[in-house]
Amino acid sequence: MTKGEFQETIIFPIGEPNPFGEYFDGQSYLARLSSEQVGIANVTFEPGCRNHWHIHHADEGGGQILVCVGGRGYYQAEGEEPIEMGPGDVVNIPPEVKHWHGASPNSWFAHLSVEVPGVNFSTEWLEPVDVAFYEALA
Repeated sequence: MTKGEFQETIIFPIGEPNPFGEYFDGQSYLARLSSEQVGIANVTFEPGCRNHWHIHHADEGGGQILVCVGGRGYYQAEGEEPIEMGPGDVVNIPPEVKHWHGASPNSWFAHLSVEVPGVNFSTEWLEPVDVAFYEALA
């Protein structure tokens, strides 16, 4: 499936190449939908693309909510099994949880990323996801 064909399957724009691409293996795209009150972006992953392990830090509040809007992908918190995500699936990620998310090896994936407001919110980017582990998810 091409990028244009995948765009026809979701209601939110795919956007432009992700400015945080250095923290992803593969190509992702970012379309900011809201920057007022709560930050919301549509993040689209080409097949095989996933972000590196990371942690959303906050002194109070914080965290992230993922809402799958198309394709098939995964979310995994450290020490837990990966969760397969499809359209309509929602994952609530508390602050201070090491995790990653991205497309399945053979499918496009798009999710809304909702930034839960927090005090002193920051993201710490860590190591890439193990390639052999990830490829076995197919």
